[in-house]
Amino acid sequence: MRRMAEGWRVIAVAALGMAVGLLLGGSAALAQQEPDWSKVQIKVTTVSGNIYMLEGQGGNIAASVGEDGIVIVDDQFAPLADKIQAALKDLKITDKPVRFVINTHYHGDHTGGNELFANSGSTVIAQDNVRKRLVSGGAAGNGGSVKLEVKPAPKGQLPIITFEHDVTVHLNGEDIRALHFPSGHTDGDSIIFFPKNNVVHMGDDFVRYGFPFIDVTSGGSVQGMIDAMEKATAQLPADVKVIPGHGALSNLDDVRAFTKMLKETSAAVQKALDAKKTLEQMKTEKILAPWEKFSGGFINSDAFIETLYNSLTGHKGEFVKHN
Repeated sequence: MRRMAEGWRVIAVAALGMAVGLLLGGSAALAQQEPDWSKVQIKVTTVSGNIYMLEGQGGNIAASVGEDGIVIVDDQFAPLADKIQAALKDLKITDKPVRFVINTHYHGDHTGGNELFANSGSTVIAQDNVRKRLVSGGAAGNGGSVKLEVKPAPKGQLPIITFEHDVTVHLNGEDIRALHFPSGHTDGDSIIFFPKNNVVHMGDDFVRYGFPFIDVTSGGSVQGMIDAMEKATAQLPADVKVIPGHGALSNLDDVRAFTKMLKETSAAVQKALDAKKTLEQMKTEKILAPWEKFSGGFINSDAFIETLYNSLTGHKGEFVKHN
């Protein structure tokens, strides 16, 4: 279990856009080494029909592969772009390229390959705030001990087409719809629906590594994440296949269990707030002990108490202004 937690910590640190850097947790500063990209393997899983899930280092990728070409959702890190393209070609379904990349949010393990895919002819699509945050850089974090400075992205990494509420890509006989859910994992989140194949990619609004990283500094909130999960699940068939931002292929029961945890832990922190307890008192009293199984090496119980506290009180840590 310790080795598994350590593996998720490395992946989750990468989810903040770091290949090399510092994860600040409590009083400890943990140096992270850049992964050996040559050893990263791309695992491809058939999800439904012509929809596939690709796992490597970073966020899960969804791919619609057919006679019209390829659409992918997220693209992990730049050093993996060639491996991702090779894995798609190895399916031997089409010789046509990746025509569109849809980003679920701005973090580097979901957008790092944008520039290389764009240079190969792909059009990158994302919600308006994804481009704004990539342009400006700033800070990411939970408003407390988890924090990272994010440098402005190069021009080639920026989405070319952005949308406010939703956009639909009509390809491979599918109406692939990206729908914006504000203020969940970040303020630029999109959930991607593949209705013909009964598949949905939740981005990092739903993850399988335990307590989620909610980027409060980048406009995320636990309230928004709960709202996204409840509204999305209300639109989905009972047997839908769910691709999480990180972790194994899932179903609606998994999403509901995750949402239940978010609501219960939020209620526990809100109860403590109503009792005028301080953040340190909440940590000392271990108010999230009933949900300890969700505590991981990246977002442990104390870090998630901070996340919920800052989210529920509206404290975002360092303010980042966008144009």
